[in-house]
Amino acid sequence: MFLGPPGVGKIHISSALGLVVAQHRFSTYYVNCHQLIEQLKKAHFENRLPDKLRVLAKYKMLIIDEIGYLPMDIQGANLFFQLIARRYKKMSTFFTSNKTFSQWNKVFADVTIAAAILDRVLHHYTVINIKGESYRLKEQGIYAPETADRKHSF
Repeated sequence: MFLGPPGVGKIHISSALGLVVAQHRFSTYYVNCHQLIEQLKKAHFENRLPDKLRVLAKYKMLIIDEIGYLPMDIQGANLFFQLIARRYKKMSTFFTSNKTFSQWNKVFADVTIAAAILDRVLHHYTVINIKGESYRLKEQGIYAPETADRKHSF
């Protein structure tokens, strides 16, 4: 799991790891968390959830990006938990998030579901906290010493 503020390289690192895994001929799937939840909801609505979970559970590496950037409703949290529970102790799952674990109660809309997800996520996972300034903003010169006193509008 890669935690840290926006722009510090969480996606870049997880994508690079996914590429290396894929180059070694292991099945790899990268998905934005919001897109994943929408896929799971659609499969549930179409009575295909067991099949969708089975497919997602087979990937040797699943990279779920941007957990917490958009809030999840209770149905989405339940579906996410089902996927994590199915993959638990079986396959590798990478996560990126800008939210601390103490904020995950709000992310998953339910304290019990958040606790159950974190219990599985933290049991065998390595958590890497990435700190620093946004590379995107550095490229624009926003963090450069000569521009530190200027105001920028986004």
